[in-house]
Amino acid sequence: MIGWEDVYKVVESMTPLYVALCLGYGSVRWWHIFTPEQCVAIDHLVSFFTLPLFAFEFTAHINPFEMNYLFIGADVISKVIIVVVLAAWAKFSSKGSYRWSITNFSLCTLSNTLVVGAPLMKAMYGEEAVALVVQSSVVQSIIWLTILLFVLEFQKARSDNSVTSVTGDTLAVTINSTKDLEGNENVVIRSRPSFWSIMKIMWVKLALNPNSYASIIGIIWAYISNRWRFKMPSIVEGSVLIMSRAGSGLAMFSMGLFMALQEKLIVCGASLTVFSMVLKFIAGPAAMAIGAIAVGLHGTILHVAIIQAALPQSINSFIYAREYGLHADVLSTAVIFGTLISLPVLIGYYVVLGFLS
Repeated sequence: MIGWEDVYKVVESMTPLYVALCLGYGSVRWWHIFTPEQCVAIDHLVSFFTLPLFAFEFTAHINPFEMNYLFIGADVISKVIIVVVLAAWAKFSSKGSYRWSITNFSLCTLSNTLVVGAPLMKAMYGEEAVALVVQSSVVQSIIWLTILLFVLEFQKARSDNSVTSVTGDTLAVTINSTKDLEGNENVVIRSRPSFWSIMKIMWVKLALNPNSYASIIGIIWAYISNRWRFKMPSIVEGSVLIMSRAGSGLAMFSMGLFMALQEKLIVCGASLTVFSMVLKFIAGPAAMAIGAIAVGLHGTILHVAIIQAALPQSINSFIYAREYGLHADVLSTAVIFGTLISLPVLIGYYVVLGFLS
């Protein structure tokens, strides 16, 4: 049974993250220490150095041969359920929208697994739970964020009828004839990139984002080291640790900077905020519960599966939404407001699941 001492351990593990968040917020909003340009520089430091090394460190130290594939299978089933529901809604409902389906998928499924999830799960269920969250993070980074990027590129290609010349990599969709002021006829060809052109763009963007392949490099090293009993050289491990140890703190600090630069915390309005929180903290965990029960998870692993699905919104999902201009205000609010209210929500799940077990 869950006692107050257990709840206190969770609060104790999460409080430092909120302290870093408040320091970042206050350094801009209250104390005016950083300018917006300096905030961008700090964000780049986090995005290109501390977070990738943070993810690499966690991933490189897991044992791929002892991964819980039932846990991963439950995660896959839950996301398939959400995809099927959203696709049916977009196709058959009068209010359905493929663009909103993409955003709703992000809200339901993509979580801040490492920065918030790792310390939280360690306090709740110990090192075994941390290993499960890291496995979830690896799958999210390698598979689901890659799929999201592809879908966003594909959606952009469908909606972007930019004027281009016809080449082997483009598909002509409309031809419009005008005449200019001198009476000459101009033919405007609107085209969309081909499938392979979209794939090329996607892989280039992934290659330029170290967060995309930090987990890939980490899992490759984990396979090699566990298969042939290699140990990471101390000089390499020390170089990784000196930056990765700042990963969670700087990530939350950067989130505080981002919050302070916004005109208001709730950008998209109250109704969309409530809708996004329902998807994040109820629909996502519910789908995960179905997937977990379907594969036979029980006990602590079942609890971890449900709670990790209720972790606050992935920062990468907002970055992609902002880049592609797809409901960035909703994702921004989900990241900010969801992070702020996640502690009581997650403790609530922890207590309820403890009583039910």
